[in-house]
Amino acid sequence: MRDSEDLQVLQDRAVAAVALAKAEGADDAWAAASSSRSTQCQLRDGVLERMQHSHSRRLSVDLYVDGRYFSHSTSDLRDGPLRDFMAEAVALTRALQPDPHRALPDPALFEGRSGVDLDAVDPSLAKLDNDARQALGLRIDARMSGKPGVISASSTVVDGSHASAHASSNGFRGGHASTFVGTYASVTLQDEGDRRPEGGMGASARHLVDLPDADWIGDEALAQARARLGSRKGPTTTTTMVVDRMIAGRAIGALLGPARGWAVQQGQSFWADRLDERVVSPVLRLTDEPLLPRALGSRHFDGEGIAARPMTIIEGGALRTMYIDTYYGRKLGVAPTTGGSSNLVVQPGEGDLASIVADVGKGIYVTSWLGGNSDSTSGEFSMGLRGHLIENGRIGAPVGEMNVTGNLLDLFSRLTRVGGDPWTYGSFHAPTLVFEGVSFSGT
Repeated sequence: MRDSEDLQVLQDRAVAAVALAKAEGADDAWAAASSSRSTQCQLRDGVLERMQHSHSRRLSVDLYVDGRYFSHSTSDLRDGPLRDFMAEAVALTRALQPDPHRALPDPALFEGRSGVDLDAVDPSLAKLDNDARQALGLRIDARMSGKPGVISASSTVVDGSHASAHASSNGFRGGHASTFVGTYASVTLQDEGDRRPEGGMGASARHLVDLPDADWIGDEALAQARARLGSRKGPTTTTTMVVDRMIAGRAIGALLGPARGWAVQQGQSFWADRLDERVVSPVLRLTDEPLLPRALGSRHFDGEGIAARPMTIIEGGALRTMYIDTYYGRKLGVAPTTGGSSNLVVQPGEGDLASIVADVGKGIYVTSWLGGNSDSTSGEFSMGLRGHLIENGRIGAPVGEMNVTGNLLDLFSRLTRVGGDPWTYGSFHAPTLVFEGVSFSGT
């Protein structure tokens, strides 16, 4: 079924679900019908290990009945079962406790929806058959398997499509179709004794032609594993930290995690009462960009139908906007923005990793985060890591068994440089980051 046909079928199902909910006595309803297809091809040491296909359909409906609210879902979208499902769902919702803050979004929030073409569907992926998937995986594998010191190597190719359509009893109609494809590699090497350093690389995109070359994926995975040979426990020190662009999103994600209406309302946000207060480095400029063509997080509207618009999140050292859906907006008495992020984009600076390391001279280059946690109320955090020493302006010996600890607001007040090399194969577009005076614990 073509995407346009699939979307129309889903839109009809969502509209039908709303009508059935109203007929059963619901005051209001929001229905979302979706369809997903995916295929995963996985090879290990050049041999096909798994070829898995999946296809699912689902309808979820938010019901508002006599001041009560609940969300229900079903995988059976046929007329008869859907009618029975809705009768039971309305009855169950009616038995719950009232919640005066639950209501459909104001239709004014639906207005101004952009018509920009997000170019989210790659037609060529419909022609990607199992032989082509396996051939792509074998190209990646050939860059790793059989190389000196390699114990095992795996390559994975994943692709699929998703379509969803929404309808509400107060006038919302909208749908979205997209495709995705990703290539991934991992390799394990033999090191001294029982050490088995690993390396990996992967990227995802909406269009196949936007992915990095398959040879590069395999080469980078092997290079990362080889760079870990001879790794030792790192030092306890306070020094400059250089964070690789591919993992910078996790640190920024921890910073933004409590910048949400639910966290503020529940007293679990260190951002509460800090909106527009300068507390982090002015070097960081972060925007939410939902209308970027081909980007993985792009959308015309969010899950509540709020029309998508670019938002400035952090600028001038201050948080300028929080993620607030309509429910918590009512609880907090503030206007809603949107319930969650789309594409988070760090405004790039200048320089790539090599030039940044040369300028830093001495420090720790972090390539992986290993576990850890952060407190959304205080901002205190501790994260395990592995990476490399930076010595004489070069990436040096591999280190691990280290932790970086501190407070997130303090850490981001120490951000001194943002690179010009953003990683864009995800919904977080971040470049290399440099922090001064960071505390590490190791030997």
